[in-house]
Amino acid sequence: MMDLLLQVLINGLLIGGIYALISIGLTLLFGVVDIVNFAHGEFVMLGMYASYWTWVYTGADPIYTLIVSIAGMFMVGVITQKYLFSHIMKAPALTQIFLTVGLQLVLQNGALMLFGSSTRSINFSWREETLKFAGVVVPVNMLVAFCLSLVLAGILFVFLTKTDIGKAMKAAKLDRETAMLMGINTNKIFYIAAGIAAALTGAAGTAISTFQYIQPLAGAHFGIMAYIVVILGGLGNLKGAFIGGLILGIAESFGIQYISANSGLLAAFILFLVVLFIKPNGLFTAKGAA
Repeated sequence: MMDLLLQVLINGLLIGGIYALISIGLTLLFGVVDIVNFAHGEFVMLGMYASYWTWVYTGADPIYTLIVSIAGMFMVGVITQKYLFSHIMKAPALTQIFLTVGLQLVLQNGALMLFGSSTRSINFSWREETLKFAGVVVPVNMLVAFCLSLVLAGILFVFLTKTDIGKAMKAAKLDRETAMLMGINTNKIFYIAAGIAAALTGAAGTAISTFQYIQPLAGAHFGIMAYIVVILGGLGNLKGAFIGGLILGIAESFGIQYISANSGLLAAFILFLVVLFIKPNGLFTAKGAA
């Protein structure tokens, strides 16, 4: 009994780490740029394909395709901010929703046109390897993905709290006009924030592609979970997003094990509703970019 409980808990933490990685990018974008990107899940899908095609043409291990997906998605984020998001930052929330949902549909259907609906996967030497201890089985690929999430989240927290650019992001969020008067180039800050948010989806896409099939609609589930996590943790709060991702992953794992194989999202959503009933603003108070 305890072995099963521990297995479910570990499975939840592993997938929760992925949710956390995706969600801190989404909440960073909201916290700094004040945009909720409903195409965030599709950015994850693009990261998966970036890793896949790099592997196809080079045969590189996912550890190396990670570099390509992060760099490529950073550029996607900057371009999206420059040519799309910058034009709707002061627009009504409904306008932002329509544009980002439209971007979501364009990316989904564009991927279907380019790659078809067939599933793909990346084959590498450690894909099927597992670690066993105390009656618990831990897939190496998911463990690597979880560790990647921890490392990147840690780097981001240090970047935001210890560097001048990170502090400028906080200042731009708290008061854009005052930040500009103090010599901060807010447009540059917004480009960097959007680039980092997208780069995190690229990293998540590579991590996910090590244990899940790749196809044009693969990002939809992760996008939904990211929205739930961001609201659960508190809009604009990175620590809340990370902790919320872990909590939601655990809830999903317990739902799959103790309700039914298709009830993971249901269990996560029920937890989400319960938390919001108790704390309508989420688990943590938003604090700008951190």
